[in-house]
Amino acid sequence: MSYLRHLRACNAHDLAGFRPFHCAGGRIGWIRHAVAERLPRLSGAFEVGPDRVDLSAALDGFEARSAEMARVARALVEDGTIPKLRGEAYPVATAWGREPLLALDRVAVPVFGVRAYGIHVNGFVRGPDGLRLWVGRRSDDRSIAPGKLDHLVAGGQPHGLSLAENLVKEAAEEAGIEAELARRAMPVGAVSYLMEVEAGLKPDTLFVYDLECPAEFVPRNTDGEVAEFVLMTLDEVARIVRETDDFKFNVNLVVIDFLIRHGWLAPEHPEYLSLALSLRRPE
Repeated sequence: MSYLRHLRACNAHDLAGFRPFHCAGGRIGWIRHAVAERLPRLSGAFEVGPDRVDLSAALDGFEARSAEMARVARALVEDGTIPKLRGEAYPVATAWGREPLLALDRVAVPVFGVRAYGIHVNGFVRGPDGLRLWVGRRSDDRSIAPGKLDHLVAGGQPHGLSLAENLVKEAAEEAGIEAELARRAMPVGAVSYLMEVEAGLKPDTLFVYDLECPAEFVPRNTDGEVAEFVLMTLDEVARIVRETDDFKFNVNLVVIDFLIRHGWLAPEHPEYLSLALSLRRPE
């Protein structure tokens, strides 16, 4: 077993099965050919060609585009393409930091191959035996990766919140972390991948934070999404990543990044350079 297999799994895709999705002159996503061919029956707002799909320029402005895409998402639920909507909108733009062109329910995001963003927090504790990581186990009723291991705090980045605001919100909901402690989390970079899934395509970027927790801190879940938390040594966390698939698929990447940054995974490891160079993809 190896660490590198997780990066390969998260970057397995074939863009030949998709058409680029454009809006306002820029590409915002990728749509499977079969879905693209169905879109004109769902809405007159799509201009579907053999090589690309465009959202009509007649939809002028954020609100009009968002409203039409919401209507299309509801139609996709009705025909069984996607499960019920989550009621949480993600911003859609041509790149991070640019003005959102529209907002889209998070469950529809991979259908349109839109880049989604999220936050992942490595909650660690220093001790005489080195660093330990707080690891959560996802509840068995989660729609994605039920029962899998996860970070202390992780969540998607919704429209209308800053990263800092979202971190404080997710920290309180997922681990009962007070805002004062949550705000000590240090941004340490980002991990990105391009993964083909049953619903479509996931070009995801995860903003990574390190949070040093007090020795007496014990997390407690408040929203029912985490079944338990366990404090693990880096040796044990690394073994689980290397030898099993017990962690949620993308959490493996963020843990590998943590192991590299904190010197646990050294340049002498045969996979080190491939790992370090593969953790980030351009938008």
